[in-house]
Amino acid sequence: MHQIIQRLTDWYSSVLDQWGYWAVGLLMAAESTVLPIPSEVIIPPAAYKAWSGGGLELLGTRYSGWSAEILLVITGALASWLGAAIMYWLARLAGRPLVLRYGKYFLISPEKIAGAERWAAHYGAFGIFASRLLPVVRHLIGIPAGIVRMNFLRYSLFTLAGAASWSAVLCWLGVKVGGQISNGEMHKVTFSIFAFLIVLGGLYYFFVHRQMQRKP
Repeated sequence: MHQIIQRLTDWYSSVLDQWGYWAVGLLMAAESTVLPIPSEVIIPPAAYKAWSGGGLELLGTRYSGWSAEILLVITGALASWLGAAIMYWLARLAGRPLVLRYGKYFLISPEKIAGAERWAAHYGAFGIFASRLLPVVRHLIGIPAGIVRMNFLRYSLFTLAGAASWSAVLCWLGVKVGGQISNGEMHKVTFSIFAFLIVLGGLYYFFVHRQMQRKP
């Protein structure tokens, strides 16, 4: 398992060396659709790579330090919005019957759609913002928003705000944990990751799982 993780880490590092922010943007856009690519493994390694001096390239210029982190937040927000916009327009143009009928071929079950609709109905416009901070629902929220034809500008603004906030959190985590690893402080790494997962799991349970499992 350690060798597999190391190979994936080395591969991603080489991709970042070659493609820089374009690689982060492409992966974050895919993460906001239905592809199972967690943002937690996209931005943190890129953030530490940029912060520690390696830098990331964009249009022939290599950025590092605070400028690189700010660009990562912007890239994460815009790419997440792009993926979320695709989900929104697919659902809006296809309509609920087609989404229910063909969604299973894209790992979107009717139960997930119904749960996302209940979640969106319960939390309203704030749910668009909050969804960018929570697993599972961030991939699905565009479907009910598109089906009910939510104002696209409003949807975009809340999506951008939430995605930027989440990208900033992941940048901070990447820099913090990456620095602890380089200093050999593995006990701090374990604690930081464990605390992050506890918080994320708690938010998911109380704000997503219970609402999506609620009977209609």
